[in-house]
Amino acid sequence: MPTILHTEASLGLGGQELRILAETRWLRNHGWGALVACQPGSGLLAEARAAEVDAVAVRMRGVVDLGALWALRRLMRARAVSLVHTHSSTDSWLGALAARSLGLPVVRSRHVSIAIRSALVYRLADRIVTSGEAVRALVVAAGIPPERVVAIPPGVDTTRFHPAVSGAAVRGELRLGAGEPLVGLVANIRGSKGHNVFLEAARQILAVAPRARFVIVGDGVGYEDVRRRVTALGLAERVMMTGFRRDIPEVMAALDVLVLPSIRSEATSQVIPQALAVGTPVVATTVGGSPELLRDGETGRLVPPDDAHALAGAVLEILRDPARARTMARAGQATVAARLTLDAAMTRTAAVYRALLGDGGDPGLTI
Repeated sequence: MPTILHTEASLGLGGQELRILAETRWLRNHGWGALVACQPGSGLLAEARAAEVDAVAVRMRGVVDLGALWALRRLMRARAVSLVHTHSSTDSWLGALAARSLGLPVVRSRHVSIAIRSALVYRLADRIVTSGEAVRALVVAAGIPPERVVAIPPGVDTTRFHPAVSGAAVRGELRLGAGEPLVGLVANIRGSKGHNVFLEAARQILAVAPRARFVIVGDGVGYEDVRRRVTALGLAERVMMTGFRRDIPEVMAALDVLVLPSIRSEATSQVIPQALAVGTPVVATTVGGSPELLRDGETGRLVPPDDAHALAGAVLEILRDPARARTMARAGQATVAARLTLDAAMTRTAAVYRALLGDGGDPGLTI
């Protein structure tokens, strides 16, 4: 089978990087060759090695780093790479140019719902895979021919996220008592994710439901700022911050509501379908691709961004009506099973690869 090289210049570890790991594992488990080239000292490199994913450290200092370009080119030749799949700006320049110099096809992912100022790097790719239709529209609006852009939302690994997952251990760890509902935000901690809005909504929820508890799962550049704000708002006894965790299925199962209060940009979130898969209702904002994943009032609630009052109200609606929460949970699980599994996403992604490698299929085909 062909060998796919994923490149990623990011130093962090968020949904984008975790999607690369999940897709690389899927390829390997389905007979493909697959490896990742990423920064030394990056979160992705550490997590890839912990997960026994084939990963190679390549320092990428910028888009004109000739040393990195030649290192990637040597790697592609040494590992007999068949196709290169790039993800961020720096590695998309370096990876695409190295691949082009060897006559290899290139796929470029666009994960985020931020307007594109220059589409030049996208023109180096044979196909662009976006995380959803909203992001696809941004790429097309930047001048890329629509037939070269394919929307493939991230898929849920249903061997890990499923209705039988138990959240009991996590609830025990957090020392939750009977009748203490748990509301959680699981995301990389940065400004666009709306942690401050979440905390203000928590204050409003506690005024009505004083036994509610809140958990913030994740790490990132904003961790210390959020921790200080928790203390400043007098929420330290009700809001717990866990940092990065690997037991996300169990965390999702422990929650009564998952909240994703993104305020500026959001691709097609992975945490929303993960929560739905285990049976946890979701409240999210109408930012980026979230409306593509949630049906308001059926699998969860959608509220305007940067509106703590609306966020608090939607969470309280779910907490007050357990029967409705169970109905939402069942509808969410059905949504994931129907169209949001990792197998479904990777079947479509593999079709893109095969078409570019001359193995049949139409990369523009909706499967």
